[in-house]
Amino acid sequence: MLVLLATAVPVGWCGFQDFSQALTFAGCVTGAALMMAALIMLVGVGAVVDCWLRGPTSNFRVVALISTGVALLTNVLLALQAWNDGEKVVYQALSIVLSVSSLSAVALVWRRLDEVPTPKRVAAALIISTLVAVANFSYQYLFQPYRREATPLVQLSPGKAVLSADGKVLSVPVDIKLVNHNDMGFYVLGAEFHAMGEDVAVSPRDQASEKWRRDAEQWAQYREKHPLTRREVYQPGKLVAAQPWMLPGYWVEANDELLTRTVVQLPSNTDFDKLTFYATLNLARKDRLRMDQFAGFSYSWRGTAVPPWMKKEQKEKKFDTIIQTANMQENNAIDQFTRHKRRITTYWSFGVHGVDVVPVIAPVGEENRTFSEQTNREVRSRYGLLDVLAGPVEVTLDEVKGRR
Repeated sequence: MLVLLATAVPVGWCGFQDFSQALTFAGCVTGAALMMAALIMLVGVGAVVDCWLRGPTSNFRVVALISTGVALLTNVLLALQAWNDGEKVVYQALSIVLSVSSLSAVALVWRRLDEVPTPKRVAAALIISTLVAVANFSYQYLFQPYRREATPLVQLSPGKAVLSADGKVLSVPVDIKLVNHNDMGFYVLGAEFHAMGEDVAVSPRDQASEKWRRDAEQWAQYREKHPLTRREVYQPGKLVAAQPWMLPGYWVEANDELLTRTVVQLPSNTDFDKLTFYATLNLARKDRLRMDQFAGFSYSWRGTAVPPWMKKEQKEKKFDTIIQTANMQENNAIDQFTRHKRRITTYWSFGVHGVDVVPVIAPVGEENRTFSEQTNREVRSRYGLLDVLAGPVEVTLDEVKGRR
């Protein structure tokens, strides 16, 4: 009776949470299955008491056997989940204790039975329930999270460069369009747009190998596009504009499109021959986690700690960082209980080539810890972290400068 109660109460609570708040249809089905298992175990409490008091003459012996069998199956599956994906030792140990206790309960009830009435029906009920539970467990926790990848599309569409009425300001409108043709939504962790002004110089003859190699090595250090030819002379671009184009913490619904327009302006007497535009988007899948709004800003120049790997880059490249943090929850109640609480932290690093947005999901208190590359890949896969890049898209300024 104690085993059934100790299993039914938390299982029923987790089932109710999943049924009402799960992020996927499979999660809702799992919640319904857990609530049904908890109901069977609660009914079995009375049957176990009757079987214990009346012994072989009890009319609820089969109910007692089925309920303890369901408790054993549920605890074994929860133990597998806790040891495979859980992090809290107390829940891992508890799952083992309940599994062993459930096995003992099944044995005790079996010993109270002289014979099993309608044994074929009892066996069929146990086998079918086992197959359904195993299939649902495998689909929810093994197959579904890795069934396929989904990535939205970001499109950059610059307009024609125009001069102001007084001829002193040159403006280029840029449309940034997000197209999500997937059947799932995404949280926006960061969205950055920047424009680089570039001069174009072409050599009448091939450059010397030493200079070309030096330029190629310089090109590899930046994410902006630079020439890799022996005629076009490498000249580093200069940052003209940088800004977010979507609010962090906002979300994109399934099969949705969003359009943002921004205008890049600079003096008409600029020496730049062309403008090059880039857009980045950092996302997390809504079916993998539940995210709260970002709570304000913190700044590296005001003493907010940053991870050691970022502190090293800050010292070498001399950039500043803005930090945002938001609480998050797992996509199912079982993981929420058995795993450590986590937060999402985004680092906006401002440099001479725009802004790099780096999202990090880490346990509370370990935000500044340096994780291995394998751990980072596992985190990105588990929570569906995506980096969508658009650009370079170029606009030449020769025509409008000629009109000037």
